[in-house]
Amino acid sequence: MSAQDLDQLLTEATNSSTEYTTATFKSTRIVNGHSIERMPVHQLDFRISHRFGTLNSGAHNFWGLDQSNIHLSLEYGITNWLMVGVGRGNLNKTYDGFAKFSLLRQSKGAKNMPISLSLLSSTSFFTAYPNEIGLTGKQIPYFSRFCYVYQLLVARKFNDRFSLELNPTFVHQNLVESELEPNDVLAVGAGFRYKLTKRISINVEYYYVIPPLNDYRKTKTYNPLSIGFDLETGGHVFQLFVSNSESMIEKNFITNTQSKWSDAGIRFGFNISRVFALK
Repeated sequence: MSAQDLDQLLTEATNSSTEYTTATFKSTRIVNGHSIERMPVHQLDFRISHRFGTLNSGAHNFWGLDQSNIHLSLEYGITNWLMVGVGRGNLNKTYDGFAKFSLLRQSKGAKNMPISLSLLSSTSFFTAYPNEIGLTGKQIPYFSRFCYVYQLLVARKFNDRFSLELNPTFVHQNLVESELEPNDVLAVGAGFRYKLTKRISINVEYYYVIPPLNDYRKTKTYNPLSIGFDLETGGHVFQLFVSNSESMIEKNFITNTQSKWSDAGIRFGFNISRVFALK
């Protein structure tokens, strides 16, 4: 058998199989928002997310380090295309849950797919008392406390170092501050990962909130921008970053970011991910 015949056999064997792209992102989050990644089957991710106060709060608040918000969550891979998660954060004492469905996976070979595509559906429910969120003397109906978010996650890993993701987003809030404010919000998120070393990458994430036609919002909000690093240490992934967003769930960081980078309204934050194999 000639070398040409061996090359042909190798080419045919390669083309008859499908090679799926892995590790488009290192974690299930880029920074605040979801990445295309999901937990493998029967693996549980325990996540701790923490945000300090703003840098411009001054020395009296130790430039934000005296203040903090925390979010705890458990996220589990049910099948090779579905993961679910539940969490609780102290900001507005909010409970949340989500499901992430993998629709397409980037691949080459017998099946050539240039992108990965997932659908994220999440809901949140806040339990804060009316006076804790500035609604003193008012009653909040049970179903008014819910919010729903739907996202398409479209990602591509261009090479071993660079990955890019786009996230068209729809947010519905049952409760808004006034009847002039929109219950429905559209946004487009974008994020990328650039791998610096085998265990360190830089992550950047930005959400552009499409303003309503008649913008009468009582509270001025800004588009969230986050910049940070992923640090992998065996079974843990640490994400260290700065962001102008206070919250860690889509409903809040997309629609209710009230500080901006230009006046030092940025916060230091971190996410810690610990994965357990249950089977």
